[in-house]
Amino acid sequence: MSAGSKATNGRIHLADLRFDERGLVPAIARDARTGEVLMLAWQDRAALELTLRERVAWFWSRSRQALWKKGESSGVVLRVVDLRVDCDGDAVLLDVEAEGPACHLGRRSCFEERLAEDAEAERRYFSLGVLERHLRARAAVGDGSSYTQRLLSGPEDELYRKIGEEATEVLLAAKGGERAQLVEEAADLVYHLIVTLMRRGASFDDVQAVLARRSGR
Repeated sequence: MSAGSKATNGRIHLADLRFDERGLVPAIARDARTGEVLMLAWQDRAALELTLRERVAWFWSRSRQALWKKGESSGVVLRVVDLRVDCDGDAVLLDVEAEGPACHLGRRSCFEERLAEDAEAERRYFSLGVLERHLRARAAVGDGSSYTQRLLSGPEDELYRKIGEEATEVLLAAKGGERAQLVEEAADLVYHLIVTLMRRGASFDDVQAVLARRSGR
């Protein structure tokens, strides 16, 4: 670890952060549920102290030379779930729950543009949290013709029967199928499981919370 940052039991004290010559550190905000990077801003010590005290993101505006609370004008507050520090003590990572699009252009993330020279420019960030968000959006605006909507609004037994079928296919693939088949069947099972959680008023967040608790045992 570089000089200027002192870690004790995985913790770095605020007094040991390595602020730059302007008294700032870069602060990255990412969605606590999906893992998507939402925005990059700057924090001084006062912004960090306010963030820690209020559990919402405060930053330092370099253009206005003033503290600003994210959401003051847009209404999109970033509620801080977790705060971590880079190993060198010169950057901050905020895991947040965003109450709307985090980008000032009205986009969910400030990092939606890609370099034209990037050979993998068509790739998109994906996680199970992103999948659930897409499914909820589809269910909210669709006309009832999508498979997801039929599972959410049709007879419950149809959805539960699909869970049983997909689980059986996973077992069969695991026992005698190819690896690729197992992965495909597992994807089908996860999709139907997320839809089942949605139908019962739960979410993948709830499952992750249980797993997080168990991981500490």
